[in-house]
Amino acid sequence: MAITINDRIDVRINKEQKELIKYAAELSGFKSLSEFIVYHVQAQAHKIIKDSNIILSSMQDKRIFLEALLNPAEPNAALKQARLNYQKFKSAQGDENTTIRKKTR
Repeated sequence: MAITINDRIDVRINKEQKELIKYAAELSGFKSLSEFIVYHVQAQAHKIIKDSNIILSSMQDKRIFLEALLNPAEPNAALKQARLNYQKFKSAQGDENTTIRKKTR
């Protein structure tokens, strides 16, 4: 026969939070406040894990992503050229906006 061991989590909340949660639990038809909290916390935990695994599906993916954030590679020639092109584009856009403003005044 399997033995179920119940663990415990203690959380401190203010009275207004407790009343709000208790009311939501009653509206949802849960037998107890604890049942309501466990159900929704577990559902949210599953969602967070699922969402995390969709983006970065393996621990190796997560390590690569973190490494890229902490130690980004130096920009290569193509990226440097793209930056220059963007700056030229934005500069040209600024000149056009200035010309348009002058004409409308």
